[in-house]
Amino acid sequence: MSEVSSRTDEELALQAKGGEMRAFEVLVEKYKRHAYFIAYGFVGNRDAALDLSQEAFVRAYKAIHRYKPDFRFFTWFYKILSNLCLTHLEKRRVRRKYEVSLEEVPFELATSKLDPATIYEQKELKKKLWEGLSNLPPDFKEIIILRHFRGFSYKEISEILQIPLGSVMSRLYYARMKLKEELKDLI
Repeated sequence: MSEVSSRTDEELALQAKGGEMRAFEVLVEKYKRHAYFIAYGFVGNRDAALDLSQEAFVRAYKAIHRYKPDFRFFTWFYKILSNLCLTHLEKRRVRRKYEVSLEEVPFELATSKLDPATIYEQKELKKKLWEGLSNLPPDFKEIIILRHFRGFSYKEISEILQIPLGSVMSRLYYARMKLKEELKDLI
């Protein structure tokens, strides 16, 4: 087992492509939290995010024969996950109509040892921030999630989205401006 888990993602993907299921299990363990939070960022619902992230792994496993080692495994997998999430949003027509409870909002604000009024204000801010984010077009929402909520570098985002580094910076700039515009009306 330690021999399998010490391999690179690409080596594991090639082993999985060759039929070694344990190699794919290691990839699932490594990326299941990332997949869940990325899906959650897209759909804003815990249950749907869990279903979509699991379905993405199932589809990746079924399509592993098409994996090419020229690409990083996560880049290849991310494409499957993001396409699945976007399809889900289109089917449900919820791109701009999210119903999210405050407990599900993935933003963490410091609430310990604060008075009830401050806690209430912070919950309202979280709600408005999520509303603003949910109103963004999918490509803007996607890049903000990758950068600010999953902590990927510009270079990593460039690889994941398969766009030039300059496009990452430009898209992120315009996404931030659009989010700022959305929040202006909410705050």
